[in-house]
Amino acid sequence: MVIEFLSHAKRTARWYDVHVERPDSLADYVDSLQERGRYTFSRDEALAALGSTPIALKRAAERLKAKRRLAAPRRGFYTIVPLEYRQSGALPASSFIDQLMRFHDVPYYVGLLSAAEIHGAAHQRPQEFQVVASKQLRPVVVGRNRIHFFLKKDLDDSAVQLVKNASGQMRVSTPETTALDLVRFQDRVGGLNHVSTVLAELAEKINPAKLVLAAERVAEVAPVQRLGFLLDLVGRETVAAKLAKWVDQRDPKSVLLAPGSPDLATSRNSRWRVAVNEKVEPDEL
Repeated sequence: MVIEFLSHAKRTARWYDVHVERPDSLADYVDSLQERGRYTFSRDEALAALGSTPIALKRAAERLKAKRRLAAPRRGFYTIVPLEYRQSGALPASSFIDQLMRFHDVPYYVGLLSAAEIHGAAHQRPQEFQVVASKQLRPVVVGRNRIHFFLKKDLDDSAVQLVKNASGQMRVSTPETTALDLVRFQDRVGGLNHVSTVLAELAEKINPAKLVLAAERVAEVAPVQRLGFLLDLVGRETVAAKLAKWVDQRDPKSVLLAPGSPDLATSRNSRWRVAVNEKVEPDEL
């Protein structure tokens, strides 16, 4: 958000196109933002609004952080902590993820187990907030929140949707993209047993036709083959029917179900051309 300067003599600033008196302190600035329903701001914005020095701002921010009025997920980026979140030390990650990624200027979407939970497949609440990004970023730990980033260079080819949250909206992978990503990152989201359990629930939100469209955006057919096999495994053959035809038309080579495990296949699935080299046992729902 660009802050426009008004007359320096009047010591005024403009936020959200509303003319207000320049705040006397960082605490006043924070209160004024929260009154307007805004819960994040950058270091540069605060400096411009307060007419302060970097050192003075840093000291003021440290005092508010000690009082749990502010949190700093990243250097130079702050989140306001409302009273109801003081105990946890920060807003939920979903409330500021869009603003944080805009601060980084990195394309993203909420994905994997976090997206599955948003779509209603919450067999177990994820212990971290999972975000897929076009650039590798360090994890964020703030309050009780832990945000983990997954690198996906072909992110622009992924179907996403906008989901409303407490501070506006965030980008979330569609159920179809989520399913493919879960298979793609299987070893980093709990393994095949957990992935198959989540897919059993997520399948209720998957549109078979949209699943084919999502598959067409994937550079390799292998993740699609593995997904189809797992959908069949959890009894969602109907959801995977159109996908099976799509795979058959491409006549792909056989692939390992678990690419990171030894090629000790106990069986081979002809429908999906998958070599089953790992036993998969989804949890009972």
